[in-house]
Amino acid sequence: MAKLDADERNHLTGANFAFPDERKMPIEDACHVRNAIARFDQVKYVSDHERDAAWRRIVAAARKFDVEVSEKDWRELGKS
Repeated sequence: MAKLDADERNHLTGANFAFPDERKMPIEDACHVRNAIARFDQVKYVSDHERDAAWRRIVAAARKFDVEVSEKDWRELGKS
């Protein structure tokens, strides 16, 4: 995965993050989308409502970048 330096990260818009208010989990390419899915359960201090919205953004980005997501909901992560 390409690592973002501080300047590159500052130029990302809220739409480029799963959690835009917190600027957590960039999802601007397929590699970052896969990483966001893998680390989704590691995000702290966000509500279930925020997680629901972030999951929708991740799934939309996954479709855009042709990343397969087998889970229908973030609550299914790690259950299979």
